[in-house]
Amino acid sequence: MRPPLLLIIEDEERMRRLFELVLSPEGYDLRLARNGELGLQLLADTPTPDLIITDLQLGSGMTGMQVLESAKASYPDIPVLIVTGYGTVKSAVEAMQKGAYDYISKPIDNDELKIVVARAIELRRLSQTQRVMYRDLENEYGFDRMISLSPRMAQLKALARDIAKTDATVLITGESGTGKELLARAIHLAGPRSGGPLVAVNCAGIPEHLLESELFGYEKGAFTDAKRSKPGRFQLADRGTLFLDEIGEMSLTAQATLLRVLETRLVEPLGSVRGVTVDIRVIAATHQSLPDLVKQGRFREDLYYRLNVCHLHIPPLRERPEDIRPLLDAFLERSRRESGTPLRRISPEALARLEQYEWPGNVRELRNLVEWLTITCKRDEAGLEDLPPAWTGRAPAAAQADPRPGSLLAFGLSADEMEKRLLQEALDKSRGNISEAARLLKITRNTLRYRMAKYQLS
Repeated sequence: MRPPLLLIIEDEERMRRLFELVLSPEGYDLRLARNGELGLQLLADTPTPDLIITDLQLGSGMTGMQVLESAKASYPDIPVLIVTGYGTVKSAVEAMQKGAYDYISKPIDNDELKIVVARAIELRRLSQTQRVMYRDLENEYGFDRMISLSPRMAQLKALARDIAKTDATVLITGESGTGKELLARAIHLAGPRSGGPLVAVNCAGIPEHLLESELFGYEKGAFTDAKRSKPGRFQLADRGTLFLDEIGEMSLTAQATLLRVLETRLVEPLGSVRGVTVDIRVIAATHQSLPDLVKQGRFREDLYYRLNVCHLHIPPLRERPEDIRPLLDAFLERSRRESGTPLRRISPEALARLEQYEWPGNVRELRNLVEWLTITCKRDEAGLEDLPPAWTGRAPAAAQADPRPGSLLAFGLSADEMEKRLLQEALDKSRGNISEAARLLKITRNTLRYRMAKYQLS
């Protein structure tokens, strides 16, 4: 790794020598220029420096302020350190308003110079690391990761890109497994808050009595087990985006508090006597029909209109069969890259069968199928015979190999299919009574509601 490169623009020979004596022993590679014109020429002709140090007073020719403006226009990410003499501190402050990193006054203190330069180099390194991480996040979660050939999806992504440039609240609807969280992450990364955090909350996965403390936080002593203060998800998402998944599962009490926070941008942690201002964008998602929940009295109408500023609906996979092939290819490519599977393609007959399938689990179910095939198929092409029984209608091999009464494998069902049938049986037996069905299944009501949402059971 090359040492940090510093471009120093200073018209006094004595000061240039001082910079060499102080900074060279610290391991920095120095490029020295005696005026602004030569400095900008070095900036253009040599490798990009990690830091520019320029005196404000450069004698004849360009001033340090002009050097700053030109450097920031062409290289906005390079920090610029201003050197100022007595009587020009006001100009140094003006330079910082124009983008300078910091200023240091003459006579220069050697230790102070070392510290300021080291901080500026660290800032540059962190900035470069952040750009790499952001590029990786875009590759993983950006709009280009939403693979489709469907015209409806193309229109959806175009609208989402436009919405992402604003700070508007977004409501994403669509069946389970369609990619609502992926779309929310793409909007965040393409928007003005991409440098801030994206905090996701699954409203169906948090017990009702804990949801408010998770969202809004609490102070030490607010309740029996509150041994210390804890910031809520709203505070953690400050200057970023808060993603509220399965918003339809939120209790009416929590909805009222959420509405107040959205309107005032003021969070009141449990046990606190004062509010905390938050600067956030809210993206909500649900697989349910919020207008229907409003009619049933299970969702506040005013909160619905507060969230439904920009509505994006993701169509289910069965309504866009042209997307199955590119999604299959993308999932197979990823599996080959990560696990080295020999499977490279799906036969035309198997593809035709998949395009006729209803896909109740949508894209998530398709991804799970590819994972299954990469485990079970040892050839480069998967055919009809490699698909699970649910797609072919044939009797499963497990039924022939293990015909014992009571063998669950004999049913030929996947784990998800088995769980869905078990949930439905409990709901049927309890005639839709959630508490009774949860008792039969030996799980909590909130867990049952979450799994009912997962499989779209009413």
